[in-house]
Amino acid sequence: MDDAGATLLDDENLAKVPLGRDYPEIRDAVRAICKNFPGEYWRKLEDDDAYASEFVAALTEAGFLAALIPEEYGGSGLPLRAGGVILEEINAAGCESTSCHAQMYMMAMLLRHGTDKQKQRYLPGIASGEIRYQSFGVTEPTTGSETLKLKTRAVRDGDDYVVNGQKIWTSRALHSDLMTLLVRTTPVDQVEKRTEGLSVLLVDIREALGKGMTIQPIDTMVNHQTNEIFYDNMRVPAENLIGEEGQGFRYILDGMNSERVLVAHGSLGDSRFFIEKAVNYAKEREVFGRPIGQNQGIQFPLARAYAEYRAADLMVRTGATLFQAGQPCGEEANLARLMTSEAAWNAAEACLQTHGGFGVAREYDIERKWRQSRVSRIAPVSTNLILAYIGHSVLGLPKSY
Repeated sequence: MDDAGATLLDDENLAKVPLGRDYPEIRDAVRAICKNFPGEYWRKLEDDDAYASEFVAALTEAGFLAALIPEEYGGSGLPLRAGGVILEEINAAGCESTSCHAQMYMMAMLLRHGTDKQKQRYLPGIASGEIRYQSFGVTEPTTGSETLKLKTRAVRDGDDYVVNGQKIWTSRALHSDLMTLLVRTTPVDQVEKRTEGLSVLLVDIREALGKGMTIQPIDTMVNHQTNEIFYDNMRVPAENLIGEEGQGFRYILDGMNSERVLVAHGSLGDSRFFIEKAVNYAKEREVFGRPIGQNQGIQFPLARAYAEYRAADLMVRTGATLFQAGQPCGEEANLARLMTSEAAWNAAEACLQTHGGFGVAREYDIERKWRQSRVSRIAPVSTNLILAYIGHSVLGLPKSY
């Protein structure tokens, strides 16, 4: 057996299970911040149904949430992989990247398709933390993943768009200043292709809230601060249109590739969290005069969880590399999201089973992360939708929907 592989999980290295080999300075710095936000912090947020404002502020102050913003706008100008590493380390430390990950993946859409004026107006404020950019309005209650049939309508009226409709599962809207909103600007019966007629608007929530925008929180099994949003003649300046009118679906897909890759990094961190917790406990916990990690019923699921983590990590790196190079990466981004969400869930199951009754005790933080890992299989994209994409767009099978 390879020596490095044989010693990767020994006592000396266990606290770093299993660290990536890139961006060590970023990883160390993120872990240092996360030490100030232990499990008690996250449990208290759930008790109070509160947002992780202090945690997000600490990451912003350290410059991590501006990692993907070019230096000319006050950011670090780092590649997508670096942003992913930040999210991975957050989750591996037991914290929750869902409190801030949207700012990173929405950067790709604004940077690739926004105007110079939009970038100059918003990016410096986002980089400094003056502007909070964490909200993404796409999903609707009657259409779900069937994005091309969304009903939220935007009609041009002079220098504004007038928006009417409804969104759901829009997380962090009450804690954001900007929202990326997908709307229909041309009725579906007036376009040649189903993918046309959708547009992307940058909505300033500070101006719109109470003036055509109503936000209603949704109580869920995880503290994602998610909401249902209603738009009633909400006016948005036409200059806030991202890219060309009617081409928004293309921009959303482009942005979703970065979203898939970045969120996949978070699931990698979850896998590491569960594996480290379970391996530590399996070494220390003795039953019938022997550590439970000696039993194959405990050992094999953890070994498989580690194998799945390593395989998923390779696909995540591939997706990030292709995206950064400007190459098509829909297949790799979706595979990365699929593999990491399943690896994290399987690791969560193995960790919870290893701990037995202690796994459901809140003080261990396993059940909290277990719930988060389960949600990752349905949001921000369903496992089944990814499989449908692979079956049709990659394997060439008849479309199933």
